[in-house]
Amino acid sequence: MKQTPLYDKHLESGGKIIDFGGWALPVQYQGILEEHEAVRTRAGLFDVSHMGELWLGGPDTLANLQRLVTNDLSKARDGQAVYSPMCMETGGIVDDLLLYRLAEQHWLLVVNAANTDKDEAWIRERLTGQAVLENRSAQTAQLALQGPAAERILQRLTPAALHEIRFYRFLPDVTVADIPVLVSRTGYTGEDGFELYFPADRATELWDRLLEAGRSDGLVPAGLGARDTLRFEAALPLYGQELGPDISPLEAGLDRFVKLEKDDFIGRAALREQQERGVPRRRVGLAMVGRGVPRSHYPVQCCDGQAAGIVTSGTFAPTVKQNLAMALLERPFAEPGRLVDVIIRGKPVPARVIDLPFYSRRKTT
Repeated sequence: MKQTPLYDKHLESGGKIIDFGGWALPVQYQGILEEHEAVRTRAGLFDVSHMGELWLGGPDTLANLQRLVTNDLSKARDGQAVYSPMCMETGGIVDDLLLYRLAEQHWLLVVNAANTDKDEAWIRERLTGQAVLENRSAQTAQLALQGPAAERILQRLTPAALHEIRFYRFLPDVTVADIPVLVSRTGYTGEDGFELYFPADRATELWDRLLEAGRSDGLVPAGLGARDTLRFEAALPLYGQELGPDISPLEAGLDRFVKLEKDDFIGRAALREQQERGVPRRRVGLAMVGRGVPRSHYPVQCCDGQAAGIVTSGTFAPTVKQNLAMALLERPFAEPGRLVDVIIRGKPVPARVIDLPFYSRRKTT
């Protein structure tokens, strides 16, 4: 398995290491529920150095990106991050990306770890004109500091005015604990927080400094388990579950990131046709009415036994204290309030279709 620069730190902290897409990463330290609660109420620190970082530059960079992704980057400004799916001609999803505009013709593309090599090849094969792609994943570490205390903790280590960084904005060259860092107000937990990109050879130093700075605020290291339950409650999609080559961004509920009115992009014709005909499936929430925990790939049926779709992610949601699922359902069964059955160990268990997300910080603060 591949190791991030923080592998030894995870072992020192009691991290339970698992194989995550070929990477040796901690699923938990003190416990998933404890780490989940810490992020919701205080702060958690995640090692996400396995993510891929691709740098694209040159006079034709923006034109290439506009053709590669579904969102419209033409309105982005320096210091802004943009989320977007990247699609095939069929409308299926190659990956979902965060795109950081450092300058009009200089962008950082952050891709899912398991897709890094695939995405790099996909993009290279489709570049035209003057644009140079560089994969700096091995040289780049990434930490995610998430939770209501994140800003206060990080501010102790930097002179930068963090309160001025708005959501989905970033500063490209901030000194944090004497380390040059790109500081982005983004995350994958549903809480306020930051994602930090910096040289991989400084990873252990910054990890230690952050944990020390956050000790009085109850900052804890957090693993993949809590990262998944946190993103699940916030209904943030995961590639390989809510997203994939056989799922379009319209089906996944990412309509606002698909700009069909912009100039042609890969997948536009298929997505336009899908929109005009009516999206055949929709990502929805399910609240279990009967007893049972829904899991990924469990079938969903109408109460008369007719196939309705499939669970994409499911678990006990610690914050809202319910057994919940995200599911991809055929359109006739996707209306909120509708009763369906999730097939759990061969038995139908009733569930109700509900709106997403399950948890929103804005609704609770």
